[in-house]
Amino acid sequence: MSKVLEAKQAVVGEITDKLNAAASVVVVDYRGLNVTQLTELRKQLRDAGIDFKVYKNSMSRRATESVGLEGLNEHLTGPNAIAFSNEDVVAPAKILNDFAKKNDKLEIKAGIIEGAIASAEDVKALAELPSREGLLSMLLSVLQAPMRNLAAITKAVADQKEEEQGA
Repeated sequence: MSKVLEAKQAVVGEITDKLNAAASVVVVDYRGLNVTQLTELRKQLRDAGIDFKVYKNSMSRRATESVGLEGLNEHLTGPNAIAFSNEDVVAPAKILNDFAKKNDKLEIKAGIIEGAIASAEDVKALAELPSREGLLSMLLSVLQAPMRNLAAITKAVADQKEEEQGA
């Protein structure tokens, strides 16, 4: 087996491993971004623990086929970069979507969310969801509302009784 073929198989294996381990994957077209913009994007993704790499489309296609995600292959055309997140499902979508809003050259093409192929619209919708902390805050607020209402009613009844006794 030639060294070139071995190297290609190693890259396909690397992509396959990343696809299997990822909670979410986002494919973007980065054509038109300059070096400064790409460096800033890479820094934001790295700080969030997201792996962002450029692979040859042919190798990415082989990897998606080996893990049963052939539906992503139609989006693997032109210059692509792929963001892999092993823990946070929302983070790559949120970071890339926010970056794309400021830099119209970055185009979200598709993704994989917890093992399912997602369109660009699905990835953008995921990015618009509140953060985990925001969702927990909303839940806490909903859970506290009945207690606040009960306390307000109890206080109103107590105030009314005091007025009746004072009069």
